[in-house]
Amino acid sequence: MAVTRAPQPVVTTPAPLPVRSRLAHPALLLIGILLVALNMRACLAAISPMVKEIQHTFGLSTTAGGLITTIPVLFQGVGAPLTPRLTRRFGTERVVLGAVLVLGAGVLLRVLPSVFALYAGCMVIGVAIAVLNVSMPGLVKREFPDRAATMTGVYSTTMLVGATLAAGTSVPLEHALGGGWRASLGAWSLLALIAAVAWLPQVLRSRQAKGAMAAVAAVSTPARAGETAKPAKPIEGIWKSPLAWQISLFMGISSLLVYTLVAWMPTILADHGMDRGQASLVFAYSNLVQVAGAFLVPLMAGRMTSQRALAVTMAALNGVGIALLLVAPVSGAWVSATILGLAQGGSLGLGLAFIVLRTGTAAGAAQLGGMSQAIGYLVAAAGPVGAGVLHQLTGGWDATLVLMLVLVLVVGAAGLGAGRNRTL
Repeated sequence: MAVTRAPQPVVTTPAPLPVRSRLAHPALLLIGILLVALNMRACLAAISPMVKEIQHTFGLSTTAGGLITTIPVLFQGVGAPLTPRLTRRFGTERVVLGAVLVLGAGVLLRVLPSVFALYAGCMVIGVAIAVLNVSMPGLVKREFPDRAATMTGVYSTTMLVGATLAAGTSVPLEHALGGGWRASLGAWSLLALIAAVAWLPQVLRSRQAKGAMAAVAAVSTPARAGETAKPAKPIEGIWKSPLAWQISLFMGISSLLVYTLVAWMPTILADHGMDRGQASLVFAYSNLVQVAGAFLVPLMAGRMTSQRALAVTMAALNGVGIALLLVAPVSGAWVSATILGLAQGGSLGLGLAFIVLRTGTAAGAAQLGGMSQAIGYLVAAAGPVGAGVLHQLTGGWDATLVLMLVLVLVVGAAGLGAGRNRTL
């Protein structure tokens, strides 16, 4: 006798959740991103006007004083490769929150009455900024997939605004707080705390999103018992990819040019006869112009299928600005500062835009960001020290500036490769 089976109930599998969670208001996300970005350069820029006072406090030599600004850059390169693993294990939101809190702790550690604490704080700050540098492009790629280049311009601009504000207010803060350089530098830990509080909704949102996704996974049971969802695979062979190396070299040498002039541009102008106060004003103006470059260039990049012409333009502007600093350091200072500001800010924004434009996923962007920024900041850390050594050997700045012009050619060549309409 035939056995009649009861009809099986039809199980409707819920639609998968979108990659971008909508459990938090977009305004909170934007505010959080901007406040985090404000911290990413502020504590580095704030210390530059205080280096001489710190040297006097601890009796440091010029070389030891230079390490105060070099160590954070070096440790940005050391910390960058660790970030993709952290984000895969703990989630981007939690990693960003932890990095902001560690950054605030490093700011406080740096102002303790100890040379060891001073340098240890610089190391902690460098690693925390590295984690944020790598995490943010992937987060922007995930949350704003259709406007990734635009949002990259927004947060890179905010980074430079934070640096400009910090450089301009460090000395006034010292006088206003009455606690010397320690009070002025320590105050920036409050900005990190504010950013951490503003970022908390994103951490809560990510937990809710994971819970909702787990519920969906429980209903839509895999065909085989014990089967689990597999995480997205990382980009295979990224360290062997010519495109990844071209992006890394573009970022690294562009950053070397920036940090070399950050360390020595006022000194170069002063050594050629410009009043030190005016030299500092020219330098501050150049930093301000960087904001325009960092905002406009990623916007332009996002509207192009190929960014090769834009990359070569940034390299050419760097070359013109450096050449003018070489042949007419005083009479051409303001023009040079304008050109260099546009080139440096634009190169920063374009380098970050490459990370989101040359990858197809948020995980890929984080992985490429880890590689490019590890290489980038290790290369950049050599700039200020190398320039100082060349100056000591030659007694002038011409050799440094000529070498920078040669490196501009390398940046242009790397940009030609990085700007191609290709994806890792």
